[in-house]
Amino acid sequence: MTLTPTRTLLDEARAAGRGIGAFNVVHLETAEALAGAAEDAGLPVILQLSENCVRYHGGLDPIALATLAIAEASSARVAVHLDHAEDSELALRAIDRGFGSIMYDGAKLPFDGNVATTRLVVERADAAGVLVEAELGEIGGKDGAHAPGVRTDPDEAARFVAETGVGALAVAVGSSHAMTERVAAIDLDLVARLAQAVPVPLVLHGSSGVPDDLLVRGIRSGITKVNVSTHLNRAFTGAIREHLATHPAAVDSRTYAAAGRAAVRSEAARMLTLFASTTEEPV
Repeated sequence: MTLTPTRTLLDEARAAGRGIGAFNVVHLETAEALAGAAEDAGLPVILQLSENCVRYHGGLDPIALATLAIAEASSARVAVHLDHAEDSELALRAIDRGFGSIMYDGAKLPFDGNVATTRLVVERADAAGVLVEAELGEIGGKDGAHAPGVRTDPDEAARFVAETGVGALAVAVGSSHAMTERVAAIDLDLVARLAQAVPVPLVLHGSSGVPDDLLVRGIRSGITKVNVSTHLNRAFTGAIREHLATHPAAVDSRTYAAAGRAAVRSEAARMLTLFASTTEEPV
């Protein structure tokens, strides 16, 4: 199946009041697992490459071309997204490579600087039909770059979207990146006010630290795109540890990498199904 535009998936999910999983690719095995999860669940997925991931692989092309090929070969509807690019030039290269969306992260900049730089990225992306996600407010945990406790103001968010033309907005509502325990509390009232204030899909970063029931309530309150990375990395690493503990003589890395891939595939399929649920019954 050909790549699906991110905008299409977000618009469909938002109109239906559902969430869609946006899961981070770390290496080939996770890309394969995430596409497989979407096939198993019968649901679309967004595969994300972060700036850190690009740096790990020594550049954009090696991991981007592999991820795009996996997405195109999948029988599921798959979009490919650049996540947390603080380097605007990297964002522009991802547009040229055929990504369906990019996140330009100017959250460290003053409001006016964030608006100006984001607008330039949006102008280039619009010409290629690529959606731009941006961030307003500070989401904690990203190597100390963001101060915890900061929240996105709905009035400022409305102004930011109007002045930049972004197609999705990542908001700070209480989650934090890189959490290994699922104990974060998100402000559902703020989510609802933000959803009323801006005309584009809202994105929750740091979702690994948010428990299932609160993620579902957040989606009902107005979140559309749910970013998950650390939680799935834990599943991958845990499966490898278990495999090596029970197979101490293993030397072929494919055997334990396959165990990690299978664990991510199973958990990602479960999360896709959870996010797509619109039931009003308790989770």
